[in-house]
Amino acid sequence: MNDEATHRRVDSHRAALAPRHVSALGRYEALRLLGTVSLGRIVFTHQALPAVRPVNHLMDGENIIVQLHDGATLASLVAPTDTVGVVVAYEADAIDPVTHLGWSVVVTGYARRVTDKRDLARYAAALRPWVQHDAMNAALRIRPDLVTGSRLAAEPASPDQRAAGAIDDS
Repeated sequence: MNDEATHRRVDSHRAALAPRHVSALGRYEALRLLGTVSLGRIVFTHQALPAVRPVNHLMDGENIIVQLHDGATLASLVAPTDTVGVVVAYEADAIDPVTHLGWSVVVTGYARRVTDKRDLARYAAALRPWVQHDAMNAALRIRPDLVTGSRLAAEPASPDQRAAGAIDDS
């Protein structure tokens, strides 16, 4: 292949990287990986159009908790109390920018505002906002229905490739 994602420059020479493959993640592993990062992207409908916002999160069991503040676009995600919530998607990943190896997880589910004062206090103490805001006073709970994920991994180099020094699979 000739794309930059499969080659690395070393002393002005292009060294081929090991070929990569994609494997599907199961629900448990995908949700576990979400708990290893604190930043993701929430996808929701805003003024009848799709919108994406970067947000910080934490995991509470299988639920994804996102902190909100007054005046934010996300704060408008209020479901009527007699519904299961508003459909959203949530994506997070950890992909190395040089090797393009890592993982990506997408969760689709229903989001509702957290109203329990004890839960709000617990989440506020645990979440590390990536932007400081005085009015961080609400939280959104996403209950995952559909969980998909993929891992991008390097194929091990063959013994012939290693002997020839053509592939760097480190």
